[in-house]
Amino acid sequence: MLRIGHGFDVHAFAEGRRLILGGVDVPCERGLAGHSDADVLAHALMDAVLGALREGDIGALFPDTDPAYEGADSLVLMRRVAELVRERGWRVADVDCTVAAQAPKLAPYREEMRANMAAALGVSVEAVGVKATTTERLGFVGREEGIAAWAVALLERADA
Repeated sequence: MLRIGHGFDVHAFAEGRRLILGGVDVPCERGLAGHSDADVLAHALMDAVLGALREGDIGALFPDTDPAYEGADSLVLMRRVAELVRERGWRVADVDCTVAAQAPKLAPYREEMRANMAAALGVSVEAVGVKATTTERLGFVGREEGIAAWAVALLERADA
């Protein structure tokens, strides 16, 4: 048995914060606003996995009203999501992600993002896809107001 989930997240740029994407500290003048580390890529991927599990979204699991998650490392949260996958009798078969950012350029960090998220999910790096694109200067991403990310996750029954 297979299940698929889709995730989407967006965060606005904010001064005085680090830019963390896929667990990589990307050199940039601004980071992203958020209660945790605001890793928009990891958040979209966690939402995709949780969607495939039929467990809602990361806001239900890790509410931004809970001070315990303030400044939280999203890869630590992703490990908890991966544990939940295993507890429910599933395994992550494959995931694919897209990040839309006008700036900075993300291609140099893609492989490290894949490796970080694969490790957090407990899967081979071959099971994690990451792509980066711009929006050709259109919309809030094009105006460099923030970053958006989409992800899909394919889960399979662990006993399959």
